[in-house]
Parts: sequence; C-alpha cells; structure tokens
Amino acid sequence: MDEMTMLDRHNVAVVIPALNERLRIREVVSEALQHIDHVIVVDDGSDDGTSDCVRDLAVTLLRHEQRMGKGQSLRDGFAEATRMGVLAVATMDGDGQHKASDLPRMIAAANRHPGALVIGARMKKRASQPWYRRLGNDFGDWGISWGCGYRVVDTQSGQRLYPRAVFTLPDVPGEGFVFEAQMLMSASREAGAGVVAVPVEARYASAEQEFRKSHFRLFRDLYNITSHVVKQIVGRGDMLREYARTRARPPVIDADA
Repeated sequence: MDEMTMLDRHNVAVVIPALNERLRIREVVSEALQHIDHVIVVDDGSDDGTSDCVRDLAVTLLRHEQRMGKGQSLRDGFAEATRMGVLAVATMDGDGQHKASDLPRMIAAANRHPGALVIGARMKKRASQPWYRRLGNDFGDWGISWGCGYRVVDTQSGQRLYPRAVFTLPDVPGEGFVFEAQMLMSASREAGAGVVAVPVEARYASAEQEFRKSHFRLFRDLYNITSHVVKQIVGRGDMLREYARTRARPPVIDADA
C-alpha cells in the first residue's frame, strides 16, 4: 500500500447497526466521530427512540421501518459506504461494548497488512467475558476458521475493519450473526484476503457499567452459525485435508497495534 492509499480517518467509514440502543448509542456515535469522519448508523426498526438520540449528530442515519436483522443492517451500511467511495469500513456494535479509541490501532494494523480484514479481537481481560460467550466464541473460532482455510481469533467480534475489496463483495449470503461469519469466509475464499487480529478489551456489564442485554442467543445463534458453516465446508469437499491445512496456518496477531 503506497502513501496515496494509506487508510486514515478521512477515507474510512464506521457502520453501526443499532436495534433498541437508546441506552448507549449517542455515546458510541460521539466517540466514533472523534476518530472517524464518516459514521453511518443503521437503525433496524428500533422502537425505543434510537434514531432520535443521534439525529442531531454529524452522521448518516438509515432506518428500517421494521426489523430486518443485523445482516441486512450491515449490507445497507456497506452499500452507503460504497456510495461514499471510502476505502475501508469499520463496524462497531451500538451497545457500547467496543471502544472507538481502538479504531486508530485497527487502521494502523490495516496499513501494515494491506488488503487484510482486521478484527478487534477480545483478547485482553478475557476472563471478564461471560462464560457462555467464551464457550460460544471458542467453538465459533474452531468452525469458522475451518471455513476460512486459516485460523482466526475471535470470529464473532463485531468490531472489524473491512477493506474495500471485502465490504463491496456482492451477494454475500446469511442473515443475523450468520452474515458476519460468512463475511470472514467470503473474505478468504472470494477476495483472497487474510485476517489480522488486533488485541482489544471489550466492555461487559458490571456494577460500574450498564449495558443492554446482548441480542446474541447462545444456542440458537450458535446453531445457525454452525449449520451454515458446516454446509460451506462439506460443499468444498476433502474435509480432512482442508482441516489439516487450516490448523497448520496460525492466526495473525498484530500486537504492535
């Protein structure tokens, strides 16, 4: 990547899918605007006034009249970012779990690894993560890595940086959380992109911090993700050889970010 195409706050957009995020959405958007010029909020049919909380801020606000799911929210955000002509899209959840202050570190990692998809991997203070989320994440990492053809850390993190070759991929299948799993596999298989993990610290509910209840449902969503990934793996054939190839390719972690 030459100097003319280096990523920075001016040529990256942040896409924030939001469903009933009144509690934290203004804080999330305001912090994102401190680091990135273009922020796109996709209100997925919220009924708690989520859109009203950010309407006066310098953001692009898209709204679904009825709930369409996180997958469609991300697709619509990516489409808007494509129209803007940005070179990369960062994604953050609207609940406040992710820190906008990690975005510059992720951009720096993307500049060191041109063309890679960057994941804000929740590797710091992992013990603070609820046990059922750790269980789901570990299982998801194992299966989705197999689908990618190389090992990936924290495949279910919603904090990512997608290069243009990935967020503009057409007709990526999957709904809800399945879409994010498929984006990783499509990045690898269709765009030829690698994945780089940047260690971050996620925030979870505690006596000091209040967050809305996660939309992720362990058994339902893990089943949906797993069944989708299994179909992808089986469809490619030669499963054992592909598994051995995957395990031999360790995750890329940018600890300097």
